[in-house]
Amino acid sequence: MQKVKLPIKIDPVRCAAKRLDYVGIAEADKLIRLGESTVGVLTDVEAALSFGIDAQGLTIMQGTAHTLVKLECQRCNEAFEYRCEIEFVYTPLLKNTVVDELPEAYEPIELDENGEFDLYEVLEDEFILALPIVPMHPLDVCPQAGRSMTWGEIEPADERPNPFAVLNGLKNK
Repeated sequence: MQKVKLPIKIDPVRCAAKRLDYVGIAEADKLIRLGESTVGVLTDVEAALSFGIDAQGLTIMQGTAHTLVKLECQRCNEAFEYRCEIEFVYTPLLKNTVVDELPEAYEPIELDENGEFDLYEVLEDEFILALPIVPMHPLDVCPQAGRSMTWGEIEPADERPNPFAVLNGLKNK
């Protein structure tokens, strides 16, 4: 099956009115910020998007996406592959939308002057947020996992006299 490129700009209101579904790819070389946040993006993003209107009458875009990125292990400083997967639900901020009344599961998205948003930018944001804070190999694969990681000696604390020992002596009198 041929992989179809996802559009860069999307009008969510029009797509929701038609209840459109997109299944396709976003090219890895267009995800510049994700590439800068990792060692590299190894595969194109495969995404599935569905547009619709929920029970409250809100326009929504929900979807899933995944890609393979290369990260640097913070334990051994070697690069490793990481499968980054995301799920999301967005609703556009229209003129009559009150942000405080949106369901907690929905992320608001701002539209440009044409009523569209940049899909690649949204996907990049989600992937960057899904990256691990401290990337590391799994313990069974990392070459540094079994090694003792100490840097220098910790000197024992000085044996200082207890400052309350005087009070203890007064108590016994």
